[in-house]
This record gives sequence, structure tokens and C-alpha cells, in this order.
Amino acid sequence: MATNDTPAASPTSNGEIPATCVAPKGFRFATTGAGFRKSGRDDLALVVSDTPAVAAAVFTKNLFQAAPVLVARDILARAPKARAVLINSGQANACTGDEGLTNCRATLELVAAATGLLPQDILPASTGVIGAQLAMDKWAAAVPDLAANLGRKDPEDFAKAIMTTDAFPKFASRTVELSGGTVTLVGMAKGAGMICPNMATMLATVLCDADVEPAAWQALFRDAVDATFNRVTVDGDTSTNDTVFGLANGASGVAARGADLAVLGAALTGVLGDVAYMLVKDGEGATKVIHINVAGARDDADAELAARTVGHSQLVKTAMYGRDANWGRIVAALGRSGATFNPAAVIVSLCGVELFRGGQPTNLDFDALLKEPLAGRDIVVNIMLGNGPGSYRLLASDLTHDYVSCNADYRS
Repeated sequence: MATNDTPAASPTSNGEIPATCVAPKGFRFATTGAGFRKSGRDDLALVVSDTPAVAAAVFTKNLFQAAPVLVARDILARAPKARAVLINSGQANACTGDEGLTNCRATLELVAAATGLLPQDILPASTGVIGAQLAMDKWAAAVPDLAANLGRKDPEDFAKAIMTTDAFPKFASRTVELSGGTVTLVGMAKGAGMICPNMATMLATVLCDADVEPAAWQALFRDAVDATFNRVTVDGDTSTNDTVFGLANGASGVAARGADLAVLGAALTGVLGDVAYMLVKDGEGATKVIHINVAGARDDADAELAARTVGHSQLVKTAMYGRDANWGRIVAALGRSGATFNPAAVIVSLCGVELFRGGQPTNLDFDALLKEPLAGRDIVVNIMLGNGPGSYRLLASDLTHDYVSCNADYRS
């Protein structure tokens, strides 16, 4: 049968670049071109809070952790506070040994000296080709201009400067009313390939001007990341550099306590959800965003197994690229996922059209019914396992010829 399903895999927008983006109070932005990339565009970005901010972070679980990940972890282990986030594009500074760590710390010293901050006030992140040492001569030449630009740029400029293979900058903002007044959040991210965060190459920074206690901010932040960034996949690869930073500086003068924390958490999840959708929409070569909704699993963990196996399946992803209603690839992925269920109880629907029930295809001309829906950007896959209350939602991209071309030529 057909149903009126709509994309609902996460609290996202339509993924379009916002017409306007409101920056929270008390943050200043700077970008410059250091020549790390051949494109000639800005590739070094800095955001500074006018006052010390409560800081939270979630990092990659890849055992090969880039130098900036290790340095940022060390900074936040000492105190959950920060004044700035510094991100370079073009060189990942991953698998670079002691020299990479020394260079990362040296970049913080350069920026600190030029801005009046302390090195331990600055959280670093890097993206680009793994294995290359930072071009320290270019850093030394670029930092004075970066400092001179502080306050002259905005969140969109920041998002553009951290792009690598991204087709468009990813940023979103929201204002929310708390009991004491209005607060603002903005999120900025980069990522198009190597996306499957496990805390895709993915870096993100979210800024907030609410006054939040450190423990509460970290809890809100982790929950928001789990509900958004950790529920997307482009290619199943988790980077050495995946990092999400969150700074809340209290510059609005509005405190988030008690019931206000739930309101702030919903807004934070909304901002990260908007940006996470953009990551999948901009997956290298992607033409589809696949919204995979699994229900009726034994538990949420089983539902996640099922959703991720379908979302990572190259056969499912290529079928969606080809606009092919190939339900067999979906049920085959379910069967090898490790989730526990009775195959006879499984129901699979695609874009509201029920394809599979009772262990066999439905008696519908689903190729005709799905011709128009499969030509769209957003593709909804609903899966009912019939084995319990567990559920999970995942956003995945399709797999296209352009993905292969992009990654075959990445270093050239």
C-alpha cells in the first residue's frame, strides 16, 4: 500500500544555504588565505570569544588521531574553557608524529601572540591530506593578516574557509527565547567525503551566547551530536580529524538553568541537525539524501545495526542513485546486519510505497509508482522489523560516479 511518508530522519532544514545567518553576541570572526590549498581562496579561519567561554567537544574515535585532536583534548582536559577555535584547511596534520604535535602547538603560539590570547585559550582543528607536515612558513606569513581581519568576517566566511571538497559552505543559526531573554546559536561545518562520524573528514563549531554551566553544556552538546552528526553517513569512513567544538560565552546575559536547558538543547540539536543534513546533501558526488527510518526492532541498538547496514550498503546506495526501486538490496542488507528479527514480519516502504511484506514483494507496480519520487533529492526508506520497541534514524547519501572521480584525484 502507499502512505504519505515525508523525510523525517532528523530535525533538519531543507539543506539550502541560509539567506542570513545571525551570529551570537561576543564572538568575532577572521579568515585569510595562507596558500595551504592551490585554489587561492581563504583556508585559515579563527573565531574568538570576547570573554572566556564554556567549552565542550566531541572527537573522533579513530585510533589514528591527528595532532590537533590530541592537542585540543589536552587543552580541554585541563579546564573546560576556551576563547577561540582555529581551523586550517589543506593539511590534516595527521600521522605526523612528534613534529606534527610541535607544529600544532607552534600555530597556537603564533595566533596567541598576534591576538593577545594565551595558547591554551585556542582550540585547534585541521583538515586536508593525511601525512603532510604543516607549512610553518606559510603560517607565520598568514597569521598577521588573520589577526588584522578579526571582527571583519562572519560565520559564512568562516564556513567557506574550512572547506575542502565541499561544494558549498555549511552554516545555520537559530534564536530561542529562554525565561530570561533571547539567546542565539550558530553552527558551521565542513565535510563532503570521509563522512561517518563516530564520536566525516568532518569539522564543526557551534557558538552560543547563553550562560550555561560546564556540565550542563557538555551534556546538551553530546546529546545533540549523537542525535545529528552521529546519524549521518556518506561513505562509512571515520576520519582521523573528526571534531565538533561548542563554545557558550554567556554574552547575552541570559542564563540557561532548569527547564530552559531543554529549550536550549532542542535549539542546539536543531542547528546541528540543519548542518548535518547539509553534510549528506553535499556528499562527494551525491544526488540523494536517503532518510532511513527503522522501527519495531528488539531494541535501539538492533535498530541502529539495521539502519547503518542499509545506509552503508554500496548496492543500496547505487540503486538509489540509479532511481531503482530494488527492495531486494534493502532486505539483503537487513538480513546480514546482525539485528534479530523474523524475516516474515519485515515491512519495507520506499517513498511511501510498500514494497515488501510477509517475506515477499507486494502486488504493486512500484516501478511506475516510484518513478517520480525517486527522481527527487530526498528518499525515505521506512523499515518495520516487527520485533519490539527499538527505533533508529539515519541519513545517508547515494554513491555515484563522481564520488569515485573525486577521491581518485584527491591528492593530484
